[in-house]
Amino acid sequence: MLHCNISDGKRQMLDKPQPFGPNRNDNLPRGTIYIEDLEVGMERTLLKQVTDRDIEMFAEVSSDRNPVHLDDAYAKESVFEGRIAHGMLTAGLISAVIGEQLPGHGTIYLGQTLKFVAPVRPGDPVETRVKVLAIDHAKRRVTLDCRCLVGDTVVVKGEALVLAPSRKFD
Repeated sequence: MLHCNISDGKRQMLDKPQPFGPNRNDNLPRGTIYIEDLEVGMERTLLKQVTDRDIEMFAEVSSDRNPVHLDDAYAKESVFEGRIAHGMLTAGLISAVIGEQLPGHGTIYLGQTLKFVAPVRPGDPVETRVKVLAIDHAKRRVTLDCRCLVGDTVVVKGEALVLAPSRKFD
């Protein structure tokens, strides 16, 4: 059975879905899409399974050692009834799509709104989607819709404003 990954009206045929690892089903290759080539509606995705190691590494790097992320016994007594990933770890996947795919290398973040809608748990597969909403060519500004999902459930949503790379200036 073949599966399609459709973005920007282009089909990518896959022999089988490969949601994780080096052959994951996302919009490769990485690189740069210059502002001159961006179009409203362009979308890129990234699939990533959040692991215990990811959570531990994020706690180390961020210094956020809240036990709801790291301590099973503590987390079981919380409103979440179990450990959850840091919200900003999940939001970081949005940064990965923006910095690697859309617009990609050379992009500078100017702002980001985020709403954390549901928890992400260790082992959850997170699909991150970034879509072009508006382009201001004169200022090189791009507004992006950003969403992270676990299955059909939106877990994080927001908008980003970025300075996109340009052939004229970069």
